[in-house]
Amino acid sequence: MTKKVLISTGGSGGHVLPAITIYNHLKNTHETLISTDIRGLLYLDKNYNALVINTPKLNNYFLLPLSFLKIFFLTVKSFFLLKKNNISILISTGGYMSLPLCFAAKILGIKIFLIEPNMVLGRANKFFLNFSKKLICYSKNLINLPSGINHKLITIKPLIRKEYYETSVYPKHDNLFTIIIIGGSQGAKIFDELLNKSFVSVAKQASIKIIHQTSENNINFLKDFYFQNNIENRVFSFDHNLSEVLKQGDLCITRAGASSLAELSFLNIPFIAIPLPSSKDNHQYENAKYYEEQDCCWIIDQKDFDDQKFEKFLLKLTNKGQDYMTKKNNLQKLNYQNTWNNVNQKILKIINEN
Repeated sequence: MTKKVLISTGGSGGHVLPAITIYNHLKNTHETLISTDIRGLLYLDKNYNALVINTPKLNNYFLLPLSFLKIFFLTVKSFFLLKKNNISILISTGGYMSLPLCFAAKILGIKIFLIEPNMVLGRANKFFLNFSKKLICYSKNLINLPSGINHKLITIKPLIRKEYYETSVYPKHDNLFTIIIIGGSQGAKIFDELLNKSFVSVAKQASIKIIHQTSENNINFLKDFYFQNNIENRVFSFDHNLSEVLKQGDLCITRAGASSLAELSFLNIPFIAIPLPSSKDNHQYENAKYYEEQDCCWIIDQKDFDDQKFEKFLLKLTNKGQDYMTKKNNLQKLNYQNTWNNVNQKILKIINEN
């Protein structure tokens, strides 16, 4: 009898993209469903037919009593949802969105598997560790991991969407050094207001092209800015075919979400990470540090950003010198034997264990 699996996700792409990848690994062997909150629906197309459990945020102390009451009712809703769909395995990608379903799964005795894509163990995952069967992550050196839990820890290659494995090498039709800026669909102020000014200086000394992801509100401003400064560009917001965009790049400047870095790494694109300073438990910095320690990327602290130093550094990289090529070669070594089939077999082995 086929085991029925529910994948709990929501919030940001950092939670939803691993859920999509897990779904595609399991859909041919298990009856698989996805649940999300309203925010997570942005990343899911209609093919997933997602169930909505809209868990409230727990960051407003004045509304905490109301939020806890809502979580109680959502736990009851989750209880009947799990029972009605005869779910035997719950996979959670973490975050406060997972609370009701994990509570309900514990009550029903359903196996819980936790996914932690970051290098810092998330608070929701840490809370449910004792209830879970396994914690699936990318490194044994997970920060904030409680002692005595190592037997539950299992590492896999980073979860990367299937289309990235199917991406062919991009045949470049020009000699332009292509820089991709990934600020997320919500944009990033430093990327939109500081970096673009540096590109003007670099463009006067090197042949560059800019592919810039930003928020919907900022698209026209950036297009006009690059046009006025004679810089070839493409500016966009969210793109479901991001793999096709990324493979055009020689260099990427990005935040340090786990999924973004894993995908850049897999495509062998050297990257400059500018971690979000306000990320919980500084997890973005720790994500980037994992790659920096293997000489695969550069990290710039947003608080210490110096436009003149950055311009000199960027200009140097456009020459694709030794430092640049070292990063590119190390990324290739890091992803040796990272195939869809290898990851698929490991995930199935984990899920099917008694």
